[in-house]
Parts: sequence; C-alpha cells; structure tokens
Amino acid sequence: MPLAGRDWPTERHYDLGVIASIRATELRYSYGDTLAVNDVSLDVAPGEIVGFLGPNGAGKSTTIKILTGQLTPDSGSVTLLDLDMASNREAIQARMGVCFEEKNHYNKMTARENLEFFGRLFDVKDLDADALLEKVDLLDRADDRVSTYSKGMRQRLMIARTISNTPDVLFFDEPTDGLDPVSAQAIRRVIKDEASRGAAVLLTTHDMMEADSMSDRVSFINEGHVLVTDTPENLKLAYGQRNVRVRSRTGGEVEEVVIPMDEEGAGERLRGLVTDDVMTIHTEEATLEDIFIQMAGRGLE
Repeated sequence: MPLAGRDWPTERHYDLGVIASIRATELRYSYGDTLAVNDVSLDVAPGEIVGFLGPNGAGKSTTIKILTGQLTPDSGSVTLLDLDMASNREAIQARMGVCFEEKNHYNKMTARENLEFFGRLFDVKDLDADALLEKVDLLDRADDRVSTYSKGMRQRLMIARTISNTPDVLFFDEPTDGLDPVSAQAIRRVIKDEASRGAAVLLTTHDMMEADSMSDRVSFINEGHVLVTDTPENLKLAYGQRNVRVRSRTGGEVEEVVIPMDEEGAGERLRGLVTDDVMTIHTEEATLEDIFIQMAGRGLE
C-alpha cells in the first residue's frame, strides 16, 4: 500500500517520499500445492508500527519468514533499508531484530550473560546489558539464572535481546501472548520507544485492542492475501457502524435504546432521550475484530 496520504504523528517528521524501511512486493510462496502467500504487498516506514493481523494459517508466519530472510519467495521481492534481501541477506539481518513466540534463551546463564553473549554474536561493541535489562524491568534479576524466570520475565528478556543491536527494523510475533498485565505493559512500552527512535516495526497479534492502540496502520491478511491496509480509525469509519447506547429508568423499569449515529435524525432521537431519567450513555464503534469478520467471513482466532 502506498504511503501517500498517511496522517503522520507530528513528532516524527518523516518525509513521505523516503524509501520504506520494510517493503514487500507481490510475494508468492507455496508449500507443495498449497499457496500460502498470494501476491502479498506491504510496507513499513521508519518510525511506524504496522499491525499484521490474521487468523492462524492466514499466511502471517510465512510472510514474516520471507521478510526476515528465512524463506526465499517463489516470486516477488523484499527490500529492507533500501537493500534487496536476495543479494544482501547478511547485511540486512545485522540491522534487524526479530522476536518470535519461541524462547531460546540459555537457561543456565544469567540474564546479563545471555545479553552479553548475543551482543558478541552481533558484534555490538558498546552493549550496555544493564540499560537493556532496566528497560524491561529486569535489572534487579540481572544475575539470576534464566531457568528461575517466569514466562513473562523470559519474554521481557527476549525483547531486551531483540533490541540489543539497536535494529533499524523490528519484527514482533505475538510479543504479549499469554502474559501478565505488568509484563505486557512493559513490552508495549519498549515497542513504542523503538518506533519513536525511528525503527520500523511489524507486529503480529491476536489481541485486537493491542493492535488498535499500538498500530499506526493495520494490514489484514486472510488465506494468503492482504485484504486491506489502513489506519484503525479509517477502517472503523469506513466499515463499522457508530452507535450510542442509552439506558434510562422509567417507572421503575430500565429501558435500553441503541441509536445508529449514521442514520438520519439520530441527533434528534438522542436529544429526546437525554432526560433526568438517563442512567448511562455509551458510545460504541466497530472493533478491528468486527471489521475483519465482515471482510473475511471468519474471526482472528
């Protein structure tokens, strides 16, 4: 999808004419006779978070494996940081951070030792393990073996390791899945911080509230094909219905009325209901889950 017309946050100051940090063009990939990725095109600009959303088996994981250089597409092209993946794989991967669901720490080593080891693999000369651990709220457990860590702590350590080489492009696959609220909040904060410093972020998640609050744009994929890419707000305005739900008490009975705001005369109806008997008034809008079901005919789970 083109970047022109994007309503960019004012604090980022990115030129819409710049080369996207992540760009996929008409990707196709098959497992035998099964077409897993069907002409997928998407891009992510510097400092942008794009939510890549779809149900299991939709083609998300295969697309990400192509974008990170783990698979070679049958056709199409991948350009990261203005470099062609086919001929610059190692140079691109050195500037990339990838966080998958699987955790592959060295459990007998401490958190600090894990980060220092991976820093050497990436040839990071000035790695500050303590600063990374502080960023994910693990500094007080820096010298504990990872085998003693909870699931949330191990995921936070994965996030610290993912950003240890100060990557220009980042891929997060379900980074907060099944985590406690504290760990999830810490991870979301780090992802937003990375985008704020200019990294391009591609995020997959089944949590639609997370995708809505985190993403500058979202891209829906179903059966290997990208259905739409746009801002959450634009999608909800284009495909959703805005409602106001009014609950009032009349003669001891509670009455609830739902008013579609896009219908003619909605304002007059709403004004007529706003009396001293009103108990609550709630605005409602379509969720990204609602819109995906409307477009794909199935849910994201």
